[in-house]
Amino acid sequence: MFATIIDLFGAITFPSWIDGEAFKLGPLSVKWYGISYIIGIYGAYFYAASVAKRRDVWIANGATRKPELVPNKVMLQDLMFYCLIGIIAGGRIGYILLYSTSTIWTAPLNIFKVWDGGMSFHGGFLGVCAAVFYTKWRKKLDLWRIADVTAIGAPLGLLAVRFLGNFVNQELYGRVTDVPWGFIFSTAPDSQPRHPSQLYEAFLEGIVIFLVLRLLTTRFKALTKPGICAGAFILMYGLFRFMVEFVREPDATMFGPLTRGMAYSLPMFVVGLVIVIWAARRSPVSPKRVDDAAA
Repeated sequence: MFATIIDLFGAITFPSWIDGEAFKLGPLSVKWYGISYIIGIYGAYFYAASVAKRRDVWIANGATRKPELVPNKVMLQDLMFYCLIGIIAGGRIGYILLYSTSTIWTAPLNIFKVWDGGMSFHGGFLGVCAAVFYTKWRKKLDLWRIADVTAIGAPLGLLAVRFLGNFVNQELYGRVTDVPWGFIFSTAPDSQPRHPSQLYEAFLEGIVIFLVLRLLTTRFKALTKPGICAGAFILMYGLFRFMVEFVREPDATMFGPLTRGMAYSLPMFVVGLVIVIWAARRSPVSPKRVDDAAA
């Protein structure tokens, strides 16, 4: 019946009562974009902390190579802070370098106007990589151990940002389409129905990747082989982003037959696949723990 109603109107008009502003606190305007980052980073942290507390997922079924430290609550809190900095700084710098290079010499002060929008996942991803490397060095953790813990919670952040950030703000929408679930976005340059590519990405990058990593973690004990979860996340994101780019409105000029999103995501698929194969071939490790006070 729902499909019939949609067919009657030809498309779904984005609700006019929804905009980028969630609410006001006096003169302060609270944006959905900011809320999505808070929900995403805290959701990822609490989930990673809950997995770190478990015993079964860190214990291998067979012989192990050596013990590796399992991040505890204090370590994960520090990681969350470093990742937040990496996401904001990396996302903004990545957007300028990858999608809006002319801003550097035409309006350099606009680089700092994060509130006006313009964040790149690929830049934010590199920022998180920097945060992982820094945490590894500062906390004396195995690189792939901390990368795995970061990866299992990351889809929750993507889900929050794609829905509350991109979809609610009516940005990063898809190409014109005649599918019955097409949306008419008020921010588009026309009134044509478009693919809700933000929802496609929220589902694939958020829900699907989360469930796959959850399955790898709980059923196949992937955390006993550091690198598998991190590699699987990178692989799946690269694949899903590449797929969605076929229906997503390009962010900038094309790279030949590829959109920029495709060109930046394809290497992620390859790198992720290499990491998964490399990690899967290694022997598992055993867990080593320290309490929060010692950390």
